[in-house]
Amino acid sequence: MLSIWLYSILSVLIVSAISLIGAVALLFNRINTKKALVILVSFAAGALLGDVFIHLLPEAVEGYGFTIQLSLYTLAGIIVFFVLEKYIHWRHCHKTGTCDVHDAKDPHGVAKMNLFGDGLHNFIDGMIVAGSYIASIPLGIATTLAVIFHEIPQEIGDFGVLLHGGFTRKKALFFNLMSALLAVAGALVVLLIQNISESFSLFLIPFTAGGFIYIASADLIPELHKENNPFISLMQFITFILGIAVMLLLTFLE
Repeated sequence: MLSIWLYSILSVLIVSAISLIGAVALLFNRINTKKALVILVSFAAGALLGDVFIHLLPEAVEGYGFTIQLSLYTLAGIIVFFVLEKYIHWRHCHKTGTCDVHDAKDPHGVAKMNLFGDGLHNFIDGMIVAGSYIASIPLGIATTLAVIFHEIPQEIGDFGVLLHGGFTRKKALFFNLMSALLAVAGALVVLLIQNISESFSLFLIPFTAGGFIYIASADLIPELHKENNPFISLMQFITFILGIAVMLLLTFLE
């Protein structure tokens, strides 16, 4: 159990450190950053779906069998992430009178709401990582990598929202890091609950699969369709497959 705690805490600390990527992005001009994001998003989509269908769902089936209960837990993950994102978007519109962050009448309010939503998302990420390690160390590693690949483009975007909201670079970096560290709290909650109920991770694995399916299909893949350049579209396809391939290669750790 000690090794699970060590792996979980170390992994969520690494995931939290990804929030610093926003500062690194400032070293590059906006055009290069935008081009890199296009590739990172496609790689993240492949990695998330690869983790779902190569690691998470097979692990869940092994624990539950292919049952309605498994399906409901997976759907619960999709629904929770849908509601979370819908709530954040609704708060943006309700607060500013517009759903476009760049046209917002109160960009500072949008930035604060972004921090709240990102913090909750990071808390859930911490729960997901710890729950995966409880199931198995290889599954935890695969899920950690999938979360990291997703967090890189997301954190760059979040950093940009905070700057747009009037935060200085230092304040944006600080608050983004504080938000990211909520992943540690999420991991601790799961690790403590697991000591009371060993079946909790059996719920969390299919729930995670549902959340990853939603992020990849509702958030990331639609972004890929906005790109019409044939060469970049080809690169997106290649990196999407590479994301899946990385998850497949991780099966050799098992």
